[in-house]
Amino acid sequence: MNKITLKYEIDLDFLLIAITCPLKDYRLCYYINKYTGLNLEKTDDHETWMSNSASLFFTKYSHINDNTGTEFYLIGNKGIESGYLLPELRGSDYFLIIKEFIDDEDLRNLHKSLNHIPDVVVATEIDPEKLKSKENLVF
Repeated sequence: MNKITLKYEIDLDFLLIAITCPLKDYRLCYYINKYTGLNLEKTDDHETWMSNSASLFFTKYSHINDNTGTEFYLIGNKGIESGYLLPELRGSDYFLIIKEFIDDEDLRNLHKSLNHIPDVVVATEIDPEKLKSKENLVF
């Protein structure tokens, strides 16, 4: 009998910024909105499945820029009940995912604004291709 192997490639066409910050998600959202001009709002939690078929839920906020179509998502790294979205980045508390087009100058300004938030320890760009659990970021 012939064997068919199915290969798939995960679409990682987005920018990922890891944020280390002791604030609760809603407080961080408030400051991001205040310092960056975004309008992040709470949406349904991000659900991911682990290898043992258990679902984990992570808080998620989103904003879509009507003019450019750029999508912004803030997702917590620590699960609502337990677990991590990206276990290899346990030191990061949140991830800002930017989908669609954002120009380099806007990205620099966003990055600078995030780092000016008083309680943000660090906000740094991460290459999603290098992550082991990158499939957890797909939604």
